[in-house]
Amino acid sequence: MSSPLRSTVVVITWRGAGHLESCLDALAAQDRPHRTLVVDNASDDRTAELLAGHPSAPEVLRLSRNTGYAGGLAAALPQVSTPFIAWLNDDAAPEDGWLAALEDALDHAPDAAAVTSTLVRPDGTTQSTGVRLTADGHGADRTDPAPEVFSFCGGAVLLRTAALRACGGVPASFFCYYEDTDTAWRLRLTGWRVLGSTARVRHLHGASTRPGSPAFHRWNERNRLLMLLRCAPAAVALRELARFAAITVLLPVKRDVPDAANFRPGLRLRVLGEVVRRLPATMAARRRIGGLATIGRGAVWRRWSGG
Repeated sequence: MSSPLRSTVVVITWRGAGHLESCLDALAAQDRPHRTLVVDNASDDRTAELLAGHPSAPEVLRLSRNTGYAGGLAAALPQVSTPFIAWLNDDAAPEDGWLAALEDALDHAPDAAAVTSTLVRPDGTTQSTGVRLTADGHGADRTDPAPEVFSFCGGAVLLRTAALRACGGVPASFFCYYEDTDTAWRLRLTGWRVLGSTARVRHLHGASTRPGSPAFHRWNERNRLLMLLRCAPAAVALRELARFAAITVLLPVKRDVPDAANFRPGLRLRVLGEVVRRLPATMAARRRIGGLATIGRGAVWRRWSGG
């Protein structure tokens, strides 16, 4: 008897013609039945032709504009009817048995809403075995295996669809970065666990975005602050917002400032402006998240921060 189809693998792409084929080939080789749904963020390269001609015949949701990784995931969620939903970067190629390992992990842990993958770089070194929560509220990749992690890496993860919907879905306005850690925060506040795993995915990392670029740092800095304002204890969120603002003010008079985009006053002022403009919506989201929570924000912070 054939296994039932229980997972929808959502692949978000933008100008992915150079690497998307490897992702689709690897999905086609999985030994568990699944639905592949590719969200095309208005690519203007050969992505549409590649998708139309791929032997696996993936379903395609083509958007009229580039909504980023978070926006693409949010657009896909209403189209998913399977019990599990996988998020997968278009520059990621799962190894054989990847989906089976993740499904089995959730089957054996009914109190877990998500199981992350082990992402490895092309040279074989480990990029991520999950995400830890630093003492200042950053989400940082961990590289050591662990049975449970604070958050999954959004580049390759399997989630319970119902749990994702119940905790508020995907923060589409983040565009990209921190949508995974924000989602893990909300899952944990509603009582769910997040598992680690050794299911491997080969990841090019940064094929669609350029790590270290001004846009990368803008999204990272802005979304970290928004995540904390939405999910973290109020004292932590306000402390980190004040620290970010203070560093911004002092940068012009400081010596030995790192030569990185996130230490440029102009970029940081833009981040602060975006956070302030979004404060009304962010505070409304905070109230909704608090209304759904079954575990205190402080309890989650004390258990996982600095780990």
